[in-house]
Amino acid sequence: MDTPDPEFVAESAEGRTAPLRSQTDVVVHDIKDMIIRGTLVAGARLPVEKDLAASLGVSRSSLREGVRALAIMGVLETRQGDGTYVTSLDASLLLAPMGFLVDLQSSADSQHISSVRRVLEVEAAARASLLITEEQVAEAGRLLGTIDDVIDDASAHDLDAIMNVDIEFHRVIARASGNPALEALIEALASRTIRTRMWRAMTEPDVIRHTHREHHDILRAVASGDPDRARLAMSVHLIEVEDFIASHPGASTQASTRTSTDPPLRGDAPPPE
Repeated sequence: MDTPDPEFVAESAEGRTAPLRSQTDVVVHDIKDMIIRGTLVAGARLPVEKDLAASLGVSRSSLREGVRALAIMGVLETRQGDGTYVTSLDASLLLAPMGFLVDLQSSADSQHISSVRRVLEVEAAARASLLITEEQVAEAGRLLGTIDDVIDDASAHDLDAIMNVDIEFHRVIARASGNPALEALIEALASRTIRTRMWRAMTEPDVIRHTHREHHDILRAVASGDPDRARLAMSVHLIEVEDFIASHPGASTQASTRTSTDPPLRGDAPPPE
């Protein structure tokens, strides 16, 4: 059982002693501090458990709990039979847990997430217009092309296929921004659960076709090299998505009760994004 470090005990308002930091908290704090100070660097192997526990002044069980917590955060990774290492500390690793929290948001709260995501994606599109490569333009074009025919045939709409293209298309644009932290934040905020809710709320074939055309508009704007044009195209697209969801609360609520693995309802029209 994790016990408070005596060094971090204080008097509560009622006069009782109250722990401010448990030994596990000490482990997390001190290892983080070692990384910040450069004592531990990305890819470095941690000292053996017995030695590290002694140097931190904690029990070995508390050390293990702290290491597990840091592993969940993407800071450490334990390799079977080889010890524990500091990860690459890439933004994509450290921000990934945010996606779990995003998935837990209610349908109403997800609107706030979408607003934040819009701010980031609009800026990503503007940056991408200056940095995107011919290969990335071609990749995005191929993605959209794979569902061009499906989009025009309402009877052939495949929710999973359309949603996968949507996800990958936005990833290409975010990656083309040249900012790994921005890309990682967008990835975390644009969780598959949130996207599934949005797409399942779209039940009108015309909405799907319109959204797909907007994706093509975004690509043309980004490929033009004009940041303002790219910013506008992405902004218009995401605002329209948000407005549609806001004006169809019943559909959005119904959609949120189904998971991404549920089969689409008859007439479901995948969402925009």
